[in-house]
Amino acid sequence: MQLNIKDKFNKELPSDPILENSRRQVAEACFSYVTPKQTRKPQLLHVSPEMIEKLGLSEEDVKSDDFLNVFTGNDVLSNTKPYAMCYGGHQFGNWAGQLGDGRAINLCEVEHQNKNWVLQLKGAGETPYSRTADGLAVLRSSIREYLCSEAMFHLGVPTTRALSLALSGDRVLRDVMYDGNSAYEKGAIVCRTAESFLRFGNYQIFAARQDEKNLRKLVDYTIKHHFTDLGVPSKETYIAFFKEITNRTLNMIIHWQRVGFVHGVMNTDNMSILGITIDYGPYGWLEGYEYDWTPNTTDRQHKRYRYGNQPNIGLWNLLQLANAMYPLIEEAEPLEAILNQYKVDFDKRSLEMMCSKLGLQIEAEKDQSLIQELEDNLHLTETDMTMFFRNLANFKKEGVVEGLAVINDAFYKPDEVFGNIEKRWKDWFATYAMRLQKETHSDEERKENMNLVNPKYVLRNYIAQLAIDDADKGDYKLINELFQILKKPYEEQPEYEKWFAKRPDWARHKIGCSMLSCSS
Repeated sequence: MQLNIKDKFNKELPSDPILENSRRQVAEACFSYVTPKQTRKPQLLHVSPEMIEKLGLSEEDVKSDDFLNVFTGNDVLSNTKPYAMCYGGHQFGNWAGQLGDGRAINLCEVEHQNKNWVLQLKGAGETPYSRTADGLAVLRSSIREYLCSEAMFHLGVPTTRALSLALSGDRVLRDVMYDGNSAYEKGAIVCRTAESFLRFGNYQIFAARQDEKNLRKLVDYTIKHHFTDLGVPSKETYIAFFKEITNRTLNMIIHWQRVGFVHGVMNTDNMSILGITIDYGPYGWLEGYEYDWTPNTTDRQHKRYRYGNQPNIGLWNLLQLANAMYPLIEEAEPLEAILNQYKVDFDKRSLEMMCSKLGLQIEAEKDQSLIQELEDNLHLTETDMTMFFRNLANFKKEGVVEGLAVINDAFYKPDEVFGNIEKRWKDWFATYAMRLQKETHSDEERKENMNLVNPKYVLRNYIAQLAIDDADKGDYKLINELFQILKKPYEEQPEYEKWFAKRPDWARHKIGCSMLSCSS
């Protein structure tokens, strides 16, 4: 197995001088060297053909013992030194101090076709940052991460990717709902990959410790390798660097809102400096269109990370990063201007995004009120977001088919749509039909455009749970079926029509479908 290894992070940045793998505070270092845990009986369950190609590997490589052993942590590639990154972060709005890669181990960096890929094992054992945990992962969370990162990529959402999913052969003790009912589950390991796994927290930890020397080293390294267009480090470069991070973060969140994705744990240590989605824990897709919905049981009371609040949290997290960057800039005004521009840009981009979902390409004065009335209506009774927008593309601007008939399948309780609710929907469709008259595209062209931004297939929690339930019984076929479906989320795929369906009643309150924790 030949990989073009080009390690930079662990060669150019300061390392933890202590090599003992013990839980501790790590000072003046970007990472600690660690060795993945040996597993009892590793078994490869699935591999992404796309990522194999992007890394310059072959199908023969995948079948080799080397591949199995390296990507389950049992062997270390020659001329590489695995490591765990040191970072801090705000968790649920509170500074948590040092956090770090508690169950993630970076194997190496690979360069292929002028792209950089960090290969990282999740669930491969403890690190100095594991605190009281074991550094392992279980099959259910690993299936969710593996499928979701690839699904998000094909949805057009900036994200980490996944290379492989494997069983470790070990049993892992977990308390799924943090209620004292621990049980053993199948252990698993995902190899995930990205240009970099640097997070806001990597910079925050140095700022919090007033370690300006290493903060500057890390920022300069990041610009050199990941923001090369910004040029030589200077105060102006640092400002431009922060602006680029802000723009990328905004872009990512706009995509989340477009497809109805809720991250669930937008702590600053889960925010990528590259503006890509990282750390797929208690995420979920909106079933009913609810601004207040969060998939995270830990967040159930305050709903800090609810769907409707994700743009605000993105801004709050950027403010924390600005505070970390301030020692290098020593001027608040440029950072404040960038943060204020985020608010302006979000309003503009959000309107554009919603117009694209409605098939509106020509700007019109009352589009904002049309969208607001739509969102108000979607909250009147439980309405499936994915099905609503996908089916809305079938509406004809000449009003040949009544609007409610087009979207009826999206209602969880169609019988509730009468009286005032029915009137409000009819009024909205009348306004929408008039608005569509201003568009120059035909109904068929509009449908085609809407279907490019409104997915038909997303990784609903209940669907992921079905794959998990099968996998717990040793049946892994559904993992592959979902993997194939989610590669073409905007296409009709009539052979998979059964997956274009509302959440079934049995999943409404089932653990893993409506209630998720950070338990790995």
